Amino acid sequence: MSDIMQGFPVTRDQRVPHDQWDRAPWNRWTFQNVRQFVATTEVWRGDGAVWEFKRRPTDLAQIELEDADGSITTLQGWIDSSYTDSVLVLHRGEIVFEQYHNNMTERTLHLSQSMSKSVVAAVAGILIGRGLIDPAEQVTRYLPELEATAWRGASLQQVMDMTTGVRYIEDYEALDSDIAATDIASGWKRPIPGTDTPACIWDQILTLTERVRKHGEKFQYRSIETDVLAHCLERVTQTRLADLVSHEIWQPLGCEESACFTVDSAGYALACGGLNATLRDYARFGQMLLQRGKVRGRQLVPAEWVADIHNADHNLFAEPYTQAAPNGGYRNLFWIEDVDRPGFMARGVFGQLIYVDPGDDMVAVKLSSWPEFTSVPRLKTALNAIHALGKFLHRSTSEK
Repeated sequence: MSDIMQGFPVTRDQRVPHDQWDRAPWNRWTFQNVRQFVATTEVWRGDGAVWEFKRRPTDLAQIELEDADGSITTLQGWIDSSYTDSVLVLHRGEIVFEQYHNNMTERTLHLSQSMSKSVVAAVAGILIGRGLIDPAEQVTRYLPELEATAWRGASLQQVMDMTTGVRYIEDYEALDSDIAATDIASGWKRPIPGTDTPACIWDQILTLTERVRKHGEKFQYRSIETDVLAHCLERVTQTRLADLVSHEIWQPLGCEESACFTVDSAGYALACGGLNATLRDYARFGQMLLQRGKVRGRQLVPAEWVADIHNADHNLFAEPYTQAAPNGGYRNLFWIEDVDRPGFMARGVFGQLIYVDPGDDMVAVKLSSWPEFTSVPRLKTALNAIHALGKFLHRSTSEK
C-alpha cells in the first residue's frame, strides 16, 4: 500500500477511511501521520541540549535467530518480514544499529500505542519519589469521584499493575467492547449512529461501575487503568498530562524532537496509547531506564522505582499472557518477559516495543505497523531476535 495518501490531490482510492485509520493496511501510513487524523497536543522538547549518543556501527544484519515456528532466519530477515518502520539498538549507551523503512525518517513521529503507558508510569514514579502520590493509597484519595465506580477500594499500585477487579473488556475486534468505546471517547473514532457512548475518557471512567473480582487477585490487561492513573497525576499537579510529560521526562531527557499526544474532546491527552515520538527519543527513554533512571548525571526517575518494576508477581499472571511469556509478569505498567531475569519491556499493539536489558547493557526499539493487533508468534520472534542481539553483542565485546 505504498500509494496510500499519495498524489496532489489524493485520489479517492488512495484516501484513508476515517473509521479504519488505525487498522491494516492503512496503518502502514497513518502510524507515521497521526496528526492528520486525530486532534493532538504538543509534548515540547524544550530548548535544552540534545542527549547525543555515540555511534559504533556494527554489522548485525546476519545474526541468526529462531523464528516462532522453529525455522532459522537472520536479524535482517526478521526486520524485512515483520512490517518494520524502524529499529534501533543501543549497546553500552552507543548506537550500534539503526534502520528506517516504509518511508520513516529520524524525524518522523510514530504512534507508540501502549508504550505510552510506560512513559506515563515514569511520570508517576517521579511524583511518587517526591511524595506527591503514594502507590499504597486508595485511588479515591486522589479522585473521590471514583467512589461511585468499580475502582472503589483499589490502590494506586493495583491500578498501575492492572490488578483491580474492574470490569473492562479489551477485545479489539468487538465493536461493543469497552475498548471500542474508548476509541470513540478518545476521539480516535466517530460515534456509531444510534448508540450512546461517552464523550471523553473521564466520562467513560465514571461509567465503569461493575467489579468482576476482588482487587489484587489477578492481572488483566485493561488500557483504561492508565487513564485513571493519568487523571490522578493531573489532579495532584493541576497540570495537563502533555505538559507533565514535557516537563518531567521529555525536556530533562534531552529529546531530539517534540512529541505529541492525541487528545479527546475535553483536551485530555490519551495516556493509554496516544503518545507519538521519534525512534531515537523512544530509545532515550529506554536508555534512561537502563541507567536506573539517571540521565547525564541527573536522577530523573527514582532508581528505587525503576528497580521496583522487577517486583512483578508471576502468580497473578496467567493465560493468555503466558503464551508469549510463560514466566512473565506485569508491574508499574511495564511487561516482564521473565521474572527471574532483569529485562523488561514497554509494548504496544501492532508491534511497538522498547526492550530494556540490563544483563546485556542493551536497549532495543522496534516500531512497526503489523496487520494484526497482537500476534504471539510475532512477539516470540521479536524476543528471540533481541536475545540473539544481546548474546552476540555480549560475546563480541567480551572477546575484545
